Amino acid sequence: MYKTDRGKTIRSIIYSLLIVVVVSCGSKKEEQQANQEDLGKKGCRYEYGIVIDSLCVTHYEIERGQYLATILSDLGFDSNARENIIEALSPTYPPSRLQVGNSYAAITDSTAAVKYVVFEKSSTNFAIVDLCGDTISVYDYTKPVTLKREYAEGIITSCLWNTIIETGAPAMLALKLSDLYAWQIDFFDVKKGDSFRLMYEMAYIDDTTMVGVSSIEGAVFIHQDKPFCAIPFQQDSIMEFFDEGGNSLRRAFLKAPLDFFRITSKFSNSRYHPILKRSRPHHGVDYAAPVGTPVKTIGDGVIIEKGFQKGGAGNFLKVRHNATYTTTYMHLSRFAKGVEKGRSVKQGEVIAYVGSTGLSTGPHLDFRVHKNNQPVNPLTIESPPCLPVKPELKDSFLMVKRRVMNELDSLRITREIIL
Repeated sequence: MYKTDRGKTIRSIIYSLLIVVVVSCGSKKEEQQANQEDLGKKGCRYEYGIVIDSLCVTHYEIERGQYLATILSDLGFDSNARENIIEALSPTYPPSRLQVGNSYAAITDSTAAVKYVVFEKSSTNFAIVDLCGDTISVYDYTKPVTLKREYAEGIITSCLWNTIIETGAPAMLALKLSDLYAWQIDFFDVKKGDSFRLMYEMAYIDDTTMVGVSSIEGAVFIHQDKPFCAIPFQQDSIMEFFDEGGNSLRRAFLKAPLDFFRITSKFSNSRYHPILKRSRPHHGVDYAAPVGTPVKTIGDGVIIEKGFQKGGAGNFLKVRHNATYTTTYMHLSRFAKGVEKGRSVKQGEVIAYVGSTGLSTGPHLDFRVHKNNQPVNPLTIESPPCLPVKPELKDSFLMVKRRVMNELDSLRITREIIL
């Protein structure tokens, strides 16, 4: 009896071990298969997220006079197929969105049958028409973007735009900087000898094709011997920039309603008028700029007047920002779409375009500010800051500030070593 039980026990143990071995081998086999599949995937060639090992990709460029229907016709689609593709594609990529110079591609199989048509919506976004199934499907594809940390610094000799270009950095970085410091620095008044250093994230496709500046990650701008730091810090789920003391760089008002244009006349109680040939008060600032230059509201507010004054302001807008301040924009060529009396506007929103209407000798913006119904100099008004870093987040901000400033110093040293 004992031997029999012992034999049963041994057989049970052996059987259990066999099950474990079999399951283990099966698991290893499945794992090997999965690894082989992964290797296979890694070995595949992809374009627009499509495996193209057995397919041929032909790239084209949209030419002047081409329409969606003609493009599809050139690719060999008959009238019925063209109509079906256009109907399926239109919600994602309307025919009116086609732009001369943009690319498109046809992906064909070994029989030259078109399996996919790809249309460029932007440098990173594409609309893909999938013709592989019984029905046409359309979906969006976004190329992966890689962000790289880069550094630039320069001393201004003529203007910010030229200096940025001279450093080898993208010209659009000048606009990013002007937006960042719009509340602290009047970029019409940037002087020779002012300087900057900053680090920023540059977006690339396929690690080689530059898309553009993704974000500024820290900066120091020295204007008239005074340093202005910009530290990015997230508060209340919003990323904002703060100075070294934790005060927001954002203000209630922008420094100017235009970007990078010349001041031709400043605030004065007695200015000689070139048309009227006599002196009279000029309670505004004239910004010379080409016709059509976008005009931005310097702060949140409500449009309280929109009209035309033949012998004076020409086309003009007046915005009330609060119980204290109003701003007026004059000699406009036209108003932005949707701009009407009573409508709310946001800081930096384009509300109109520079012109030379009314009593004007040439294209410019006459910009005026009233405080408690009294005219004040737009170039000297002090705008209160927005909310600073909260007390409970001060320690976290100080850590971020140290990291940003140390990284700026480190990148400067690395740059000097390379140069």
